[in-house]
Amino acid sequence: MRLVRQNDSNDVTKGGGSAPSGARGVTLCGSAAWARSAPIDPQVANRPFRRAQSALALLTVTALTVGCAGESDDTNVKPAAGQQLLKAPPAQALDEYATKLRQKHSARVTAVKRWGLPELPLSAPPPPKKKPHIKTRKGFEVDDHEGLPPVFTTIPTKDKVVFLTIDDGAEKDPAFLRMMSELKIPYTAFLSDYLVKKDYGYFKKMQDRGVVLNNHTLHHRYMPRLSYAAQKREICGMQHVIEKRYGKRPTLFRPPFGNYNEDTLRAAKACGIKAVPLWNEEVFADRWDYREWDRDLHPGDIVLSHFRGKEHWKGTMPDMVRRFMKLVTDRGYAVARLEDYL
Repeated sequence: MRLVRQNDSNDVTKGGGSAPSGARGVTLCGSAAWARSAPIDPQVANRPFRRAQSALALLTVTALTVGCAGESDDTNVKPAAGQQLLKAPPAQALDEYATKLRQKHSARVTAVKRWGLPELPLSAPPPPKKKPHIKTRKGFEVDDHEGLPPVFTTIPTKDKVVFLTIDDGAEKDPAFLRMMSELKIPYTAFLSDYLVKKDYGYFKKMQDRGVVLNNHTLHHRYMPRLSYAAQKREICGMQHVIEKRYGKRPTLFRPPFGNYNEDTLRAAKACGIKAVPLWNEEVFADRWDYREWDRDLHPGDIVLSHFRGKEHWKGTMPDMVRRFMKLVTDRGYAVARLEDYL
């Protein structure tokens, strides 16, 4: 039997931590309509929002062209004096969309300032219609891997995205929940019951914000030392806990410390697990660790972190998020939702 070992320096049992505003006018078939852009802080405004503005302008012109083409030449339209809201669909819908877009952007800019990010995070592309084919990374196979869940550290994609995953459940920081919700940064959680059970409600709030809760075993034990039956109890037991407490049985499993053997994967499959995502980088409150020799991010990389605070780290979870987002944004990456690619 082949043993696959990974490093994880964050075992909780060890106590360590491994633009000015303006207006633009458009003539709409004889009547004037105006859309005023919301103030944008030049320090945080980024290219994706300008692209969204350009796309909106193009949609507006296209819709108006189609609308005008349908009018007869003898239509008697009296333009209203001054500025007014657009009345006729689809112009009305576009006007409402533009308003919502500005409001969302303004709220995000405010959140970026509040949480101390140096710039606005880049927006992830839409989820792929055809999901990537996931297979086990070379060198991570067990002796008889055929038919077992794939083990991988990155998602095969050309999209310049990375995925944030957070393990165990030791720290339950309310500020972290608010920060991730206000900044709209997606992430995936892998939970262990011996830590989560101290406050199941915290992770219910997390789930209510759209976070998927996945399996990290009941007790965070070193799996290869356990028998097949014991490993199955650890994995299936956590499946039952998550289903009972949160209403949905996970399909993703991450073994503690990243260590597993063939029995681990057989037990995981028996418990309903479809995939075993590991990680390519790990981020802490004060540093990054890398698996690859080039010590850099790559499209589709899965990033690991932990639920930790000052007791185990040189900082807080919001500190970790700031470090994570700074490098990711500086490198031109967006954060995407892992489940959208699986």
